[in-house]
Amino acid sequence: MYFWSIKNHRNEEIHRFNLFSYFRYFCSCISTRNTIKNIDESAPAPLLNSKNTFVLTETSTDPKYGYDKDYPINIFYISTVNDTINQERFLKALAGPNGEKISYSKLESCCPFPTKRSDMGAGFLDVYEIFWEGASKPLRLYFNIYEKGRLLIPKGLTAKKEE
Repeated sequence: MYFWSIKNHRNEEIHRFNLFSYFRYFCSCISTRNTIKNIDESAPAPLLNSKNTFVLTETSTDPKYGYDKDYPINIFYISTVNDTINQERFLKALAGPNGEKISYSKLESCCPFPTKRSDMGAGFLDVYEIFWEGASKPLRLYFNIYEKGRLLIPKGLTAKKEE
């Protein structure tokens, strides 16, 4: 009986420590300040073409746009129920540097930040890998579905020509 109570007490301590560690880790990941530099609440709503992709006409002059977590592509969506629809609309409107067809895949969600547009009070950036035939290495683009901003073509890419 004495051995069981020591063992049980030890398991409780381990369990309590694990819960505390998890809570501490989760809370430490969420920044208390927003580091995203390119939020623009007055940005116009993007237009859609006949293929249901965004109409992209302007290339960013900022080499960080889309490639840096502090300068993500802000593709605010009114509801996060279908949180990938605007990412797909944006990515399907892009082409490689010489008009090549691109492929993409979502790598991860990262970089938590505070936002009022989430029930949790925090948002995450989605990271996509972009590649095309002849690319020396894939590119990584950061997307923010919670905030608004002007939609631009990231440097090094082009707008896909409508067929």
